[in-house]
Amino acid sequence: MTKVVLIRHGRSTANAAGVLAGRAPGVRLDDIGRAQAEALRQTLRGVPVAGAYTSPIERCVETATLAGFPEAEVLDGISECDYGEWTGAKLDDLSSREVWADVQARPSVVAFPGGESMQAMFRRTTEAVAQLAARHGKGEVVVVFSHGDPIKAILAHAFGMGLDDFQRLHVHPAGL
Repeated sequence: MTKVVLIRHGRSTANAAGVLAGRAPGVRLDDIGRAQAEALRQTLRGVPVAGAYTSPIERCVETATLAGFPEAEVLDGISECDYGEWTGAKLDDLSSREVWADVQARPSVVAFPGGESMQAMFRRTTEAVAQLAARHGKGEVVVVFSHGDPIKAILAHAFGMGLDDFQRLHVHPAGL
């Protein structure tokens, strides 16, 4: 079985500002995020990585590069959820909306206005990782640089959890 190491991007300027960045262009790592990404290089030193893959979003590409994987292949399937009209909004403002309770407790029924449903993100990301793992041999290690919600979806699937339970998982910036 291929070993897939899921890595969330380092802390971004949007994380620090409490903003839902989604797929917004121009969101980069802040100083803390760059230090986190550089620390990943040490953590992964000596690991025989057979392949590196990254979301196309800048903060993931930047994390992969600083972690020592500038050649990481870009995979759209592991990109961030498309939050549509919510992209760029402050999390404090979003948390006061009635639908926020569903985002937290029943994400399987949530579709973001002008964006993607959580179900679609769950299918997209889990299928992408399954296809990626099938490309590699038994025992090979691959690293995948992605985002919080996609990583939680992939982990929930691997743990046999339903999408409605995935918010119970926590993935910190630069977390493996």
